[in-house]
Amino acid sequence: MSIDPTTLLVILGMATINYLLRLSGFLIAGRFVPTGRAKAAFDAIPPAVLTAVIAPMLIATGPAETIAGLITAVAAFRLPLLGTIVVGVVTIVALRAMIG
Repeated sequence: MSIDPTTLLVILGMATINYLLRLSGFLIAGRFVPTGRAKAAFDAIPPAVLTAVIAPMLIATGPAETIAGLITAVAAFRLPLLGTIVVGVVTIVALRAMIG
């Protein structure tokens, strides 16, 4: 198997640009201190991404996963992170054993 030089050059170029973009973001973020609305927007990113990743799985899978997701979401408002994780794991295990 041989590698086309043009393909190799494009891959290396994309890798270099990707690395430089990530590095520049890291350097810029170190100098930027968000306040007010910008801080609120940055604080909202992790839950928004987590919701975007988890929500389709809860809808597309079976009833055990959907029910466990809802119970875990309610627990998240009342318990610390470790407690929420325990509730989620125990609930999905129990529901999968009962429902299948």
